[in-house]
Amino acid sequence: MKTISGKVIWITGASSGIGEALAYELSTGGNTLILSARNEERLKEVKSRCKDPEKVHLLPMDLGNFELMTTLVNQAMAATGTIDILINNAGVSQRSLLADTQFEVYKKLIDVNYLGTVALTKALLPHFITQRKGHFVTITSLMGRFGSPFRSGYCGAKHALHGFFDVLRMEHVQDNIQVTLICPGFIKTNVAVNALTADGSPQSANDHATSKGMEPAVFAKKMMHAVARKKFEVYIGGKEVFGVYVKRFFPKWLHYLVLRSEVV
Repeated sequence: MKTISGKVIWITGASSGIGEALAYELSTGGNTLILSARNEERLKEVKSRCKDPEKVHLLPMDLGNFELMTTLVNQAMAATGTIDILINNAGVSQRSLLADTQFEVYKKLIDVNYLGTVALTKALLPHFITQRKGHFVTITSLMGRFGSPFRSGYCGAKHALHGFFDVLRMEHVQDNIQVTLICPGFIKTNVAVNALTADGSPQSANDHATSKGMEPAVFAKKMMHAVARKKFEVYIGGKEVFGVYVKRFFPKWLHYLVLRSEVV
């Protein structure tokens, strides 16, 4: 597998799950890391477990605070001098019926999963343009390619990310800026436990499919191989990945398959 070495890499949502696994995977090969999340104490724990903690910088952040993104980018640049790769990983999921879900829950899903990621990306973009290089890696979901019950707001936000980053890639190819969209399937993290329910409270319980999903460390290796190869878009998971192709060629089949699946 191709690997990444000697790069400065900023990872959001690095305090747990996929982000934490990426921190451990990338703390080798002479990479310098910037780790961001809301929970600073957890970030400190992740840093201590990295192979070379001296090359790990912590920058706590909340994606919902759009107005702070330029300041955070300036702090990141001051700490490392440059940034080669931004991994937009932070986000929150949802588990609730569309008819029952309060509008404020949809707003939070859009603010965190879409607008916060856009705000951070926009704040960093001028630096990538100036240095004539940069790689935006955005972790969306298979739900960014097809829908699934109980995830209406989550799917909407993830679909939006695909539209935004596809255009960013087109508009800045002349600036040598790369964009990779990573679409995970079921990964064994706490994403379902922390998912928002109809009133905005966390589900506080895991999904069967998520609990049986791919190990985050395995996912991280596969993902970074794709990033090293500068892939445009990658689907990583188990049999659920085939949903992308079923949606493309047999959309009615996907409708019935999802309705019969365990996610309903």
